[in-house]
Amino acid sequence: MTFSSIVKNELSRTEIGNNCCAKAELAALVRTTGYISIKGFNKIEIELSTENAAVSRRIFKLLKILYNASTEVIVQKSNILKKRNIYIIKIEDDVLKKLLQDTMIIKGEEINLLDFDFSVPFEMLTNDCCKRSYIKGSFMGCGSISDPEKSYHAEFVNNKEEHSQGLCELINIYGINAKSIFRKNYFVSYIKESEQISDLLALMGASNSVLKFENVRVVKETRNRINRVINCETANLDKIVDTSMRQIKQIKVLKKYKAIDKLPDNLRELAYLRLKHNNASLKELGEMLDPPLGKSGVNHRLKKIEAIAEEILDHEKRGKKDEITKNNIKE
Repeated sequence: MTFSSIVKNELSRTEIGNNCCAKAELAALVRTTGYISIKGFNKIEIELSTENAAVSRRIFKLLKILYNASTEVIVQKSNILKKRNIYIIKIEDDVLKKLLQDTMIIKGEEINLLDFDFSVPFEMLTNDCCKRSYIKGSFMGCGSISDPEKSYHAEFVNNKEEHSQGLCELINIYGINAKSIFRKNYFVSYIKESEQISDLLALMGASNSVLKFENVRVVKETRNRINRVINCETANLDKIVDTSMRQIKQIKVLKKYKAIDKLPDNLRELAYLRLKHNNASLKELGEMLDPPLGKSGVNHRLKKIEAIAEEILDHEKRGKKDEITKNNIKE
């Protein structure tokens, strides 16, 4: 079962509050799952279609509570490869007009397809509970959340631009940064920040899903933090090893030309320590000296040693290998 299905199943089991909340939820479901068709003699028929059985039961329950309607539920197989069940709920003629009025699809007495309003009905969402119910209904109708183990992404896919824009506006009232884009002939309202997706779940009343989402998020963030620390430490170790190998190479140049014992005591002591402890950090080398020396001091002396070795190699190229400048021999 996908994470989206888990969330929808939980939302479908939440308590239905006052009639105003039930109407707000149904208004969202009609706009996100409803299909309107015109039959003979200008007869209009509305079908609510969903692939989620729990959502279909929720719609059935809402219609029963609000209109005491015993609606027909038809189960069909989809034409896509996985052949999922599609649950279709047909709205009966005796409640059709009342439903359209209550959900503010129509504003008057006449049922005119050209006057249907598919935007978010803010006029009926005056209470906080109604706003939350509308967002919940919208998610059950057209929402999805990716598996938090893989990525953080929540979206509402709409056929109507005005509904997508209005849904973003409604969600953003609660400080959640929802945005709308046009993708593959659909208008998509989406949220990408993990904390805001968690807030959305809490806003809709999916408390168990919030806990599941947060558990996954904490584990992922801890794992990522550990990986960053490991990568940082690995990079530091690589740097230490590379630097150590370069320093040892230069010190061996001094040994080859019997210049190491001509170094001042403080440089000679450090040169032999570096040869003996080739994996030690600058800090560790400094602690081995007597008296101990700080990291910057050790680095300065090693650079001096390397400069002397470079001087020797330069003289070697010019055939003057016995010449070592006084400036380089003295710290």
